[in-house]
Parts: sequence; C-alpha cells; structure tokens
Amino acid sequence: MASTELEKKPSQAIDPAEEPSVEWGWHGGFPKGTQIAGWFSVVAVLCMLIGNHQGILSGGGHFKMEDLWLIGTAVVLAIGLLYDLAKNKRRR
Repeated sequence: MASTELEKKPSQAIDPAEEPSVEWGWHGGFPKGTQIAGWFSVVAVLCMLIGNHQGILSGGGHFKMEDLWLIGTAVVLAIGLLYDLAKNKRRR
C-alpha cells in the first residue's frame, strides 16, 4: 500500500497555504525582540515628556494634558510588557 504525503502529516500540522513561513522552516515569535522593542518604546514615550510643549489651564493651575497621555501610554505599555513576560515564564 502506497503512503501519501497527507497520511504522513500529523493532524495538528500547519497548512503552508495559511502560514507560508512553515515551508522554509521557521514559525514562531520573537519574545526577546518584543520585550526589547517594547521597553524601547516605553523609554521613547517617556522621553517625549522633555520638550517645549505648553499645558492647558484647568482650575487656575497649569495642567499638562499631554504629559498625562504620555505617562498613561507608557504605563499601559509597561503593564502589557510585564504581563507578557509573566505569561512567557509560566509557559516554560
């Protein structure tokens, strides 16, 4: 009885039509690269706090809405990166 290529493939095989990278042997993510790029982004966003932007007045005092958005964005990015790091450590 002749075996076909379909019979040799496991049931959980990834279809090369859906994921072309399977054909040349790589299929995965860059966990270290994601962390490096993410933390670089956090630092870059926080560096944007340094500058000559003006704040808006709110209640008689100076209130820098731009700074709150930048800090909030950096915090959300950092929380996501820490969650990703914890998730990857639990998987090992």
